[in-house]
Amino acid sequence: MTVLQDYSGPFNPDLTLDDFSRNFLCHLGREYMLLGILVGRTAHPPGAVKDSYARLGIESYMAASPIYSKRMQRLMNFEGDDVGTAFKNMQLDIGAAHQYMDFNFRLDSPNYGEFWVHCGSLLEAELGGPQRVKTMCHDIEDPTFDATAAAINPSMMMRAIHRPPRNSDGNGEGRYPHCRWKVLIADGTNAFEQHPNLAVVQKAKIASIPLVMPKKDREPGGWQDYSGPFEPHAQLEDYSHSALVKLCQEFGAQIQLLVRGYLLSEMNHKGAESAAAMSRSMWIGHACMGAYRLHNFLGIEGDDIQTIAKIVQLHPDFQPRTYLDLRVEVIGDQRARISVNDCPALQEGDSLNWFAQMSYEPHPALNALVRMINPRASCRAVDDPGGARYAWDVMIDPAAEPLAPPAEFEAVKAGRSLAFQFEQRRLLRT
Repeated sequence: MTVLQDYSGPFNPDLTLDDFSRNFLCHLGREYMLLGILVGRTAHPPGAVKDSYARLGIESYMAASPIYSKRMQRLMNFEGDDVGTAFKNMQLDIGAAHQYMDFNFRLDSPNYGEFWVHCGSLLEAELGGPQRVKTMCHDIEDPTFDATAAAINPSMMMRAIHRPPRNSDGNGEGRYPHCRWKVLIADGTNAFEQHPNLAVVQKAKIASIPLVMPKKDREPGGWQDYSGPFEPHAQLEDYSHSALVKLCQEFGAQIQLLVRGYLLSEMNHKGAESAAAMSRSMWIGHACMGAYRLHNFLGIEGDDIQTIAKIVQLHPDFQPRTYLDLRVEVIGDQRARISVNDCPALQEGDSLNWFAQMSYEPHPALNALVRMINPRASCRAVDDPGGARYAWDVMIDPAAEPLAPPAEFEAVKAGRSLAFQFEQRRLLRT
């Protein structure tokens, strides 16, 4: 079977990421990266308490970023301890979603370089006022940038040259780029100490979960990995088909590691009940954002049961499949079935992931997701899931009253990110 340039054809329950073209995977990968950075929006929507906003942002990234940075280095074969390695990592980090976070780099030597950013997150934060900008661009970024650098080299550090807020006391109103940073390797006398939550997250199954490794490239061209020299303007279009299949899975793993970091922080400070409530609301909000983005910007049109099945099948919250063994089938004109087999996501032994709340009854996030595609859709428990651990039928009832998106989506949809449109900035590398 030739690779698919889009998903405009019929739903195929056996389809995997490997069945799509490089061009489609580039678009999908950018969506996954953007939805990764938007995990934070669901944890602290506009109006969140300042102290919680800073604490969650700091502790989540310090617990997750060093893990997924090393995972990405091994996956793309660029392990090292110099500034070029750090820059490669940043180019493949969901926290630096391409185009939305428009990073530029200058590598002067193995021990020194600079990057500057036109920052979509800043444009969002400015809607919350100067204090929210200060919290994000100073309080959160200082420790989390250093944690990411120290995962590569304990003596590496990132220091701001200029940064927001964009006013007379900051870097100047309207200044471009929004911020500029230097990355350097010091003499090692003040090696960075990682946050204790990192050791907790490292023990989770998601931290070491393997991916499905493509046996061959289904399409020619592109880099097999990032073992070559650092390329300041690297895009997803530079990578081979098999590399893109791996990257999309890994972006899903980064999302799940980040979620675990948020929930661990909340549990440590507010207790298990508060963390469970956060998990529920985060997943509802993120499931909705993912469905909205894939439906509106990936060319998957319609509101029928096949469209719902396609969106569920490609949603980043269910990647990688080696972690969450989820399957979708269309079993009627108005009915589909979502099933989850026993898998590592259900075996973590704690409540620090979204899937720990799965049960016989469908999670509210599943209902919210399918209703983003068709407001008359809903999920119902399947009494006999067969060999699966859980199963839920998605039903479209044409006579049902259409339901509005949930409050969790309304709380996070403000701003520019949901309407952000990507562009293809270069042709596929041959």
